[in-house]
This record gives sequence, structure tokens and C-alpha cells, in this order.
Amino acid sequence: MNTEGLTQLGHGSRPAASPDEAVLETVPYTRGDGPPAIVRFTCPEFTSLCPVTGQPDFAHIVIDYAPDRRLVESKSLKLFMTSFRNHGAFHEDCTVTIARRVVEATQPLWLRIGGYWYPRGGIPIDVFWQTGPVPEGVYLPDQGVPPYRGRG
Repeated sequence: MNTEGLTQLGHGSRPAASPDEAVLETVPYTRGDGPPAIVRFTCPEFTSLCPVTGQPDFAHIVIDYAPDRRLVESKSLKLFMTSFRNHGAFHEDCTVTIARRVVEATQPLWLRIGGYWYPRGGIPIDVFWQTGPVPEGVYLPDQGVPPYRGRG
């Protein structure tokens, strides 16, 4: 595996001050024959800030993608996700920004993201985005995040 050029893996690094400054690094990937693989990243403790009140917002983020020639290097993804911690943006913007940055970095065959945001003001917000139809022949499990039920 060629890891030359990676600046974060194996090195001391801190999260960027903002998502715009964060670097998403990739490594080469060889798909092989058959249907594409689906890679899943789950971030159950994602945090950002409300752009109006500055209060923290929390989400369970699930990213599924079918890589083509590049994989997201996971340490850089963790640092990228952490860069939202002091970033003020609405739920929808955070969720779609994450997806678009992964697409930009990896040029996958397909990607979907689910942002399952915890309630503020009594209303949970779930945000979904994907690049197009699911590739033929892939195994695509449910994202596994149950609908919000409160104290039910």
C-alpha cells in the first residue's frame, strides 16, 4: 500500500479549526471484479454548533459509499468530522457538506449519508442525501438507526 504523501496517518495531528480547513486524505483502492463493495463509516457522537444560538447540536452520522479508485483515510475522516465541533451550521448543511467533501475526495461510484440529529426544541431532524441510484448487485444494509421515539 502506497501511503506516501499522507500527512496525518502516523503523524501527530490536531483537528482543523473548521471543516473548510480540514484535509480529507485518500489512499489507492483496487475494486476487482464483481459488484462494488460498500464501505460504512458511523459517527454516533457527531457535534456541531447551532449557527444562531451557538448551542451544541448532536447527531448520529452514517456514511455508506462504493469506492472506485480511492478510499477515505479514516484518521483524516475523524479529524474532518471533529472540525465541525466549533463550526456553526444548520443540520442540513453539515450533513450535505460532509457527503460532498467525501465525494470530492474519493470520486466514488456511489455515496449516501444519513444525518440523524437529536432533538432541540422537541423536533428531531433527519437529513438524507445520495449521489444517485444504488449500484446494481451491491449488498446495502439498513443504516441501523431507529426512528426517534423520545421517552416512549
